[in-house]
Parts: sequence; structure tokens; C-alpha cells
Amino acid sequence: MIEIQHISKTFNKGKEDEVKALTDISITINKGEFVLIIGSNGSGKSTFFNIIQGTEHPTLGKVFINKNDITNLEEFKRSKLVSRIFQNPGHGTAPDLSIGENFRLAALRTKSKTLQIGNNKEFKKLIKDKIASLGMGLENKIDQPMGSLSGGQRQALTLLMSVMDDTNVLLMDEPTAALDPKSAQIILQIADKMNKEMGLTILLVTHSLRDAHQYGNRLLQFKEGAIVRDIKSSEKLNLTLPDLYNWF
Repeated sequence: MIEIQHISKTFNKGKEDEVKALTDISITINKGEFVLIIGSNGSGKSTFFNIIQGTEHPTLGKVFINKNDITNLEEFKRSKLVSRIFQNPGHGTAPDLSIGENFRLAALRTKSKTLQIGNNKEFKKLIKDKIASLGMGLENKIDQPMGSLSGGQRQALTLLMSVMDDTNVLLMDEPTAALDPKSAQIILQIADKMNKEMGLTILLVTHSLRDAHQYGNRLLQFKEGAIVRDIKSSEKLNLTLPDLYNWF
């Protein structure tokens, strides 16, 4: 699914304020894995996501998705392959537009822009059915402005919109950081359900060691621009929460 070959990223190379954000990272993420990523601020997690998404290009190394070299592919050309959710619920939605209009924009993201997409009864039924799966009672409020919803509701809808197409990879960059504990758990449970039922490949950055322990089938720890721990499947099941705290 994702193959990272000897990726390094240096900002301001050769200048006094040069920063080595990533150093010689090589890793393969298999289809259907739910990977939790932890690490202190400045450890390279966001730069790693940026390189997969295409908002940054590596200084050295290669990036492959489905065996296709996307190292220098522009971000907008990766939109069918990679979706991303940020920690601010407002980043993934247009607050002045209705729920339905936001879903229409999501449907247009990777398709030719025609006025017909999202303007029919079939599309409205489709998004109502998707929204109903959240169990939040929002399926009958698709004409309500997105900005009138709570942060948790908006983030849950953003999660649904991110997989409107058959995306290959979902990047979740601290998606619960701005949410209350109850809403945060709902978002993680939805992601877990998508991973298990849809086989969606998910990479999720979190600062919550409890969440890193509870969710996912693989755990990566970043430190100073490198992956210092890669804990898989059965080994992750045997980890205890105190083990994770001791890493820090």
C-alpha cells in the first residue's frame, strides 16, 4: 500500500536555521492496517504526513502508493489516493454551507465538476444513509449550516466526507485534539469501524497514549526525525499502558 524508501527531509538546507525533520526513514504500511503514531512535538510526525499527502516533497528518498512512485506528484493529483483530517474540525468543512452542500463538495473533490453531481434525490438519500450510520440524528438536518454543529459533529461528518470516494489512505492528524472526551471517543470508534468493515488503511497521529494503546493494530514512535519503535499486531496486544508511559 504505502512504501517509504530512505526518506529524509531538511528545511532551510545549508542555512544557519537548517532543520533535519526526517532522517533516512524506510517503512512499508500494508493495506488495511490501522497505524497509531506517537511522539513528542517536533519528532517528525507531521512532516511524515505532509510528505505522504504531497504538501512537502522529500529532500531524499522515494514514496510509493500501490507500487506507483508518487514522490514528486503534486498534492491535488494525490487527492484520489490520500485523504487527510486535521485536528481543527473547521478545516475540513465550509461553515456557511449546509451539511448537504458540504457533502456535495466532497463528492466533487476528485471528479469532473458538473452541476448535476449532488443535485438529485439519489445523492441526498446516499448521504442521509451515510450520516445515519453515525447515530447522531443528523441525517434529517442536511439543510442545516455546518457551522451550527458542535466540533465533534463536524469532525464526524468530515470523517465520512473524506471517504466519499474509494480513497487508498486516510491520514488523521490529531483529529480529537480539539474535542471533548466523549466526542473524541466517537471519532476514534468511527475510524476503528471504517478500518475493520471497509478495510481502510488509516494512519493516526495522537498525543493520547491511552488511545494509542486501545486502538489500531500497529504502533509507531517517532523521535528526532526517526522511527524508533515499530510495534505490530500481536506484540501491540501485549503492550501495557505503563509500557507506553515508560517510553517517554
